[in-house]
Amino acid sequence: MKPVAIPVLTVAVLCAAFPAFARGSKDPAVICAEAEERYVEMIGVASEEAKDVTVVTMYKYNFCPAEITVPIGTTVRWVNVDKRTSHSVKVGSEPESDRAFPDEHLEFTFLVPGDQDYLCGPHWETQKMIGMVTVSPD
Repeated sequence: MKPVAIPVLTVAVLCAAFPAFARGSKDPAVICAEAEERYVEMIGVASEEAKDVTVVTMYKYNFCPAEITVPIGTTVRWVNVDKRTSHSVKVGSEPESDRAFPDEHLEFTFLVPGDQDYLCGPHWETQKMIGMVTVSPD
């Protein structure tokens, strides 16, 4: 099969008309908006309305949002809103969690102030699925 050349003008028009085309499917804002829609479909309310926890969704190999700031003692709930992929969470030197399959969640309570990286065990190297929680002392 011969490669097909796409005229530069066509690519320029597509990029101007559809900004997501220029970015590809990895635009975090678009992915996180989709993740929030899936969360609302699953739970029935927006993630910011969760009681007693801070919600981070896991979707298309992204944590949404990827960086959060919470007061010490906060429980973060990672909710897998993907349709087919499982994810885990590994916070700092803590052991990696079990896998959360679609529609499942994982929780961790942050008791030490400071910046704490976390990652998805199966996807951090290949998909760069990494996040950060900044825990404030008050």
